[in-house]
Amino acid sequence: MYKVFDAHTHTYPESIAAKARVNLGIFYDFYCEGLGTYSHLESQAKENNVCGYLLFAVATNSHQVTKVNDGIANLVKLSRSHGFNTIGFAGMYQDYPDFETEINRAESIGLQGVKIHPDIQRVDIDSGKLYPLYEILQSKNWPLYLHMGDPRPEYQYSTPEKLLNVLRDFPKLRVVAAHLGGYGVWDHSAELLSGKENVSYDTSSSLWSPVMTPEKAKKIIHSLGYENIMFGTDYPVVNTKEELERFMAIGLSDKENEDILWNNAMRIFDIK
Repeated sequence: MYKVFDAHTHTYPESIAAKARVNLGIFYDFYCEGLGTYSHLESQAKENNVCGYLLFAVATNSHQVTKVNDGIANLVKLSRSHGFNTIGFAGMYQDYPDFETEINRAESIGLQGVKIHPDIQRVDIDSGKLYPLYEILQSKNWPLYLHMGDPRPEYQYSTPEKLLNVLRDFPKLRVVAAHLGGYGVWDHSAELLSGKENVSYDTSSSLWSPVMTPEKAKKIIHSLGYENIMFGTDYPVVNTKEELERFMAIGLSDKENEDILWNNAMRIFDIK
């Protein structure tokens, strides 16, 4: 059994997890399989050989930022105390009044990057509102994790064209383009983003049949470069076992499986 690092997870406090997963399902018009709590996510680890996680949450307004980041930092500590090789990324909102102070505080409590969900936050990734944040992240060599893509015309905040604008303006910014570079627009994203330096990807919310066949997934992974790709479940959207089964059905080589499931995340995030 391969060693697994889940590079894309969302969890919520027990008190709001049920409501949060329902709202997420409504937003994307699907059913969330997981319960949405860290305890439920971790309960799946042993049988699937999951040994580490990337944990993050989305700030839906500027007032949530510090609370979200404190919560993720506490979960990282809990996860590590249970023996997992876990890291956490800070949430940030485009109207937060002082990016630098909060990024430095997030680093002081153990966080190691920033996650933005442009669709939920309703902000273009190449918006000037986010550029001061990108400048800070580039100078700190901190990775920016972006939800990418959406086929719905009203949610075009994170198109590959807009990511190209960001990469042009911040050539040393480390970016993780989630969902194989573009949820629901995979072929277009792979065509535009293939070969771009400093860009990595995850497999989360991208392996569903019939929209993504194993053959199509393999083609996109090879186009983007398997060494740039990490496994992710997008929990609570799906549970670990089923997503691993979908990943293994792609039929990659042992080397490719080992790297995508574990090694790439260790290198990309410099996890010791």
